[in-house]
Amino acid sequence: MSSDRASVHEDVLVPLSALEHYSYCPRQCALIHVEQTFDENVFTVRGRLSHERTDLGESTAPRGIRQLRALPLWSDTYGLIGQADVVELHPDGPMPVEYKVGRVTGGHAALQLCAQALCLEEMFGAPVPVGALYSHATRRRTPVSIDADLRRRTMTAVAAVRDLLQHQQVPPPVNDSRCPDCSLINACVPAVVAETPRVRGYQGALFRPRKDAIVEGWFDV
Repeated sequence: MSSDRASVHEDVLVPLSALEHYSYCPRQCALIHVEQTFDENVFTVRGRLSHERTDLGESTAPRGIRQLRALPLWSDTYGLIGQADVVELHPDGPMPVEYKVGRVTGGHAALQLCAQALCLEEMFGAPVPVGALYSHATRRRTPVSIDADLRRRTMTAVAAVRDLLQHQQVPPPVNDSRCPDCSLINACVPAVVAETPRVRGYQGALFRPRKDAIVEGWFDV
C-alpha cells in the first residue's frame, strides 16, 4: 500500500454497516456514525436477535462448505472496516452472506454486501464474483452478483460516507415514508426539523426573555 493511499484512508475508515445506513437515509447514517445515536425499536430488536442466532451457528450453507461467522473484515485499499455475518469458503474462493430480518429486496443491503466482497478479495487474494442475502422471514437466500455496476455504486457510497465522517455533517431530514419505521425518529424529529420556519421559531424562542422577567427588571428593554 502506498503512503499516499494510507494518508487518505487511515484517518477515516468507513464502517461497512454505514453504507446500508447511508443508502437508506444519509441523516440516519450521520446520527449513528457521527452523533453516536442509536435507539431500539421492534425492527432493530428483531435484527439483533437474528444476528445472535446466526453467530450461534444457524446454517443454510451447502453441505461440506465451511463457514466463518462474525468474521472481522477490513480493506487498506478502500479504507473499510467491519464484520461479515457469514463467509462461506467455497473451492473457488470466499462468498459473503449477509443476514436480514425481513424480505430481501437488494438495493441498500447490496452495497454493504459488495463492500464485504471487496474486503474479502483483498484479505484472501481471490476474486469474489457473488455474494448472498439471506432472509429470516422467508428462510431463503438471494444471490447478488458483485458486478461492475454494483462495485461502482458501492464506491460512490463509500466516498459519500467518508466525506460525511470527515466533515462531521448531519444532513437535513427527509420527512417521508421512511421515517415512521425508523428507530431514530425521536432523535431525528423529521416532522419538526424539516419545517424551516417552525425551527426558526423554536430557535428564536430560546433567546426570547420571559415577560415576567422583564417586568421584574431582569432584562433591560
